[in-house]
Amino acid sequence: MLLEHIPRITEYDTLSVSSAPGRICAEDIRSPIDVPSFPRSAMDGYAVRAEDIVRASADAPVILDVVGQLFAGDCADIPCRPNTAVRVMTGAYVPEGYDCVVKQEDTDYGEEIVKIYRSVKQYMNYCPVGEELSKRDLLIHKGTVMGRIATYLLCSAGITEVKATRRALVSVYSTGSELIDPGNALRKGQIYNGLEAMLCASIKAMGLVYADRDCCTDDEEDIAEHIRTGLSCSDIVITTGGVSVGKKDLLPKVLKDMGAKIVFHGTDIQPGTPTMGSVLDGKVILSLSGNPFAALANFDYYFPYMAAKLMGSDSFLTEEKTALLADSYTKVNMLRRFVRARYEDGKVYLPTDRHFSSVVGDLTKCNCYMDIPAQTRLSVGDTVKIRMMI
Repeated sequence: MLLEHIPRITEYDTLSVSSAPGRICAEDIRSPIDVPSFPRSAMDGYAVRAEDIVRASADAPVILDVVGQLFAGDCADIPCRPNTAVRVMTGAYVPEGYDCVVKQEDTDYGEEIVKIYRSVKQYMNYCPVGEELSKRDLLIHKGTVMGRIATYLLCSAGITEVKATRRALVSVYSTGSELIDPGNALRKGQIYNGLEAMLCASIKAMGLVYADRDCCTDDEEDIAEHIRTGLSCSDIVITTGGVSVGKKDLLPKVLKDMGAKIVFHGTDIQPGTPTMGSVLDGKVILSLSGNPFAALANFDYYFPYMAAKLMGSDSFLTEEKTALLADSYTKVNMLRRFVRARYEDGKVYLPTDRHFSSVVGDLTKCNCYMDIPAQTRLSVGDTVKIRMMI
């Protein structure tokens, strides 16, 4: 439902190839040249005509005249004649007419004449034009994350600049008068705001940008002002807290008063049942629980799909797989539940029995969520569905 309201980003940055790794390619890129653009030797040896050395052997070597020598980077063109050879080094140009290379270990290393002790087939030890890339070959698909292989291909094709999709901008606001930023002295009733920092770290780790971040008090105007700021500078706004049914859960009212369309409020998922999605000024606002684990689990569930839609790339989607349950989990949940877990070698383990929405410290031992359908009873050895963490 939320994805229907998320447009794909069409703006792009023009980057040097060296600055592009980690960014999303904004267009299909094709090679402007053949790579290599000339036939070259795959090893040190002698360029010859295969038909001239058909009968070569250790007992009856074929003797050829050496009519030249070429190193990698040399561009001299040497006319090809029958029963001749050109000494070539790895990467050197193979003159037209010569159709294979005899490695030097199968010769007597001759300078003016050379004895060939072994026959080779046509195009053996020979790199043809376009062996790596042909002109107009598709190098990179639009929507691909550019990495080291893309960098190699682009540079090999002589490309110096690429278009990369503008990185999505996300604002994150935590609501709650009890929250303060680290670095300030705690008073009774206050806690440091680690949740906002955790979500911003997640956004940054995905290669995206948090445009704004802040705590806001349990005050309607303060919340509204932060949301207005986020909408003005980002593609998506994420809030935490204030979405349940307490007296200070003001976010639903604030958003309605601002004219937002509430897409959904409440889900059949634990933890994070109060999660809300809304749209205001054409932008999506994802409102998560204020409980740290509930917020993180639902962020890891919703946000990758949102990022993929914005950026036009499935690279943001987290991996889903099945595994065998290795530890006991006896609770039968009324709703679908995300349980912190660790996946390893086809099995899923439960490193802790503390499945509290307010606790995230034991996630250092975890790398996935076990996704349990409602009213499911599990036993050790059962096949379960897991979703990897961001």
